Amino acid sequence: MNFPATLFFFAVAVALWTVPRRLAPVPLLIGCCYMTMGQSLNLGLINLPIFRMLLIVGMVRVFAKKEFAPGGRNKIDTLVILWGCWVMFASFFHQYIPGSGPIYTSGVVMNVTFVYFLFRNWIRDAGEIADIAKALAIILTPVAIEMAMERVTGKNNFSVFGYVPANVDMREGKFRAQGPFGHSILAGTVGAVCFPLMVGIWSRHRRSAILGIMVCLFMIFASASSGPIMSLLMGIGAIMLWYQRPLVSVLRWAAVGTYLIAELVMTRPAYYLISKIDLTGGSTGWHRSQLMETFFAHFSEWWFAGTDHTRHWMPYGVPIGNGNHIDITNYYITFAILGGLPSMLLVIWILTKAFSWIGKILQYDDILEVDDQFMVWCMGAGMMAHAATSISVAYFDQSMIFFWLNVAVISSFYSSVSLEADEDEMDFAAEIEGVRHDRHPPPAHHGI
Repeated sequence: MNFPATLFFFAVAVALWTVPRRLAPVPLLIGCCYMTMGQSLNLGLINLPIFRMLLIVGMVRVFAKKEFAPGGRNKIDTLVILWGCWVMFASFFHQYIPGSGPIYTSGVVMNVTFVYFLFRNWIRDAGEIADIAKALAIILTPVAIEMAMERVTGKNNFSVFGYVPANVDMREGKFRAQGPFGHSILAGTVGAVCFPLMVGIWSRHRRSAILGIMVCLFMIFASASSGPIMSLLMGIGAIMLWYQRPLVSVLRWAAVGTYLIAELVMTRPAYYLISKIDLTGGSTGWHRSQLMETFFAHFSEWWFAGTDHTRHWMPYGVPIGNGNHIDITNYYITFAILGGLPSMLLVIWILTKAFSWIGKILQYDDILEVDDQFMVWCMGAGMMAHAATSISVAYFDQSMIFFWLNVAVISSFYSSVSLEADEDEMDFAAEIEGVRHDRHPPPAHHGI
């Protein structure tokens, strides 16, 4: 790490340790959004970027200050732990090379599990969710401004910290801003998946919501990428379903039916519809579609514990991982390559459970105000944007924080609302028992 990055780390780490629990996510998000992966501490084969060191500080804080979420472990907690255990087991079937093997996998598991459990323990109710979304709108404002400057000048100011190039990539005559993130698509995706959270706080923090919406749109526009625009549209579509909630189940089955019909009438698999999407010019939707086809075609190579070699899957593409892999532009496939079919299915199970819990939270309408219910719905819309984005984008840098933050917030809020409902039910039962006791007191016992 250079000297400015070292000062930045210590300042953010001190803030992370000292602020109240409800504000603890703020320094972590600052460390994620204002520093690239280029500033890190290397301990032999172990690489610790600043955001990962902040995760360690956060976990030490949770245990030292006993900031564990009430209610104990829930189903998603268990699934995240199972995923981490399986992926670590599967890593011993991989080569011990950079980008593979137990050491590399332990870093991936740390990223996912630490992010999930930190936000799971720190954010617990609707007010805290709204406060973090408000803070995120402010935190992302400088990033959006810098990305707007990139779009005009073609220069990335975050390049002073390494990892990101000084000269911005250009496609179809447009500069593609990426800010501190590893790719312009990831930068735009962060804006797209945060958009529903900003809409969700409209009633509580209207000015912050307006600021956040504008910031997210600036980030999407500056990235000049089709993927973030599609993620934004998915999020907006999911938000609009708030006004047609009774139809969600019907629309879900209609979507499944439409896909099956497309499978029957198309000469190629229905997921090749992705190749038709190009909202900015120069889209690589064909690569994403063919990646899925070749992924299924090589099922025997990865199904058990993943694989270290995918370069032979396609005759073209960007070679990554010492040339062993093609460009894996699919988050689900990334998990399969990391830990096989069990790894991918566990992640899908986690997402399915998160969506299910959004519906269950909304059933507690006697506990939640309408504004809070809408915010919960927007959390689900953000998760929908993530789930759709993951088909064509693999989170490979600090942008993954936003994916697992959304899962963690849903998980934590469901547990807190369920616990509150159980306590209310117990209080009601005790009250009924007290009334019954007053009306029918036990018989008096007289001594001899």
